[in-house]
Amino acid sequence: MSRTADAAASQCAEQLLRDLGISSLPVDPVAIAARHGIVVQPKANAEPGISGLLVKVGDTFGIMYATHLGNEGYERFSVGHELGHFFLPGHIDAVIGPDGLHASRAGFASVDRFEAEADHFSAGLLMPRRLFVNAIASAGEGLDAVETLATTCKTSLTATAIRLAQCTPDPLAVIMSTGPQIDYCFISDTLRELSGIDWIRKGQIVPRASATFAFNQNSADVKAGKRTSGTSDLQDWFGGSRSIEVTEDIMGLGSLGKTLTILYGFEVPDEDEEAEEESTVASWKPHFRR
Repeated sequence: MSRTADAAASQCAEQLLRDLGISSLPVDPVAIAARHGIVVQPKANAEPGISGLLVKVGDTFGIMYATHLGNEGYERFSVGHELGHFFLPGHIDAVIGPDGLHASRAGFASVDRFEAEADHFSAGLLMPRRLFVNAIASAGEGLDAVETLATTCKTSLTATAIRLAQCTPDPLAVIMSTGPQIDYCFISDTLRELSGIDWIRKGQIVPRASATFAFNQNSADVKAGKRTSGTSDLQDWFGGSRSIEVTEDIMGLGSLGKTLTILYGFEVPDEDEEAEEESTVASWKPHFRR
């Protein structure tokens, strides 16, 4: 899915909030559903991997969300995801089957266009950019910032971290991994502008020199939701020609068996200044004629 489509889905949610006159955090997705005649109910025995259901009976819609993880932020995000299917143009016709049901897998892991758009709609709904950017200013750094923002917005750590990467003015990367492999990565615009770096791909190996690699060696720590910090080199993660030390905050995500890593606390070099410095150095090198 393109960044343009990501932004369009988020902007659709934020326009909905403006239309409804909602201008403070946290945003209640269940209340928004109720204002549109959509009944929302929990579903304790959802199939593994299913985050929620959008149900259509005649002209009436309902939402059911999975509760097996016991995570309020995830549940609210799942409701927001189903609202994305309801409000985003073309989604209802595309996702609702002949039985009037659509089962979703929210959480930024799906490669399906409609699931990805619904995820970004939910992020924009629960963490609208203007309000979220204001909250970032006083939230701190790294996982501390993610936890503070998650509490403010009543959202999951994962969704909050990804939204932080989308909205922060600072260089930052959010990486999800399972054991030795990377599931996905989101980076801030400031880091994206750094030339010469490689994109982290799904299935890529976690750098052996990183604190995340060491943490993931003990699956019990991951499942216990333990947290640690360390430092690593941005070059180990993204390649390129620059060796830049970064702070690495790491947290296990419990029964999911996954690890959330935040890379932050580093300066992106000014490439114009670097080029000028290299030019100056070159001008002082002696040149000999034969």
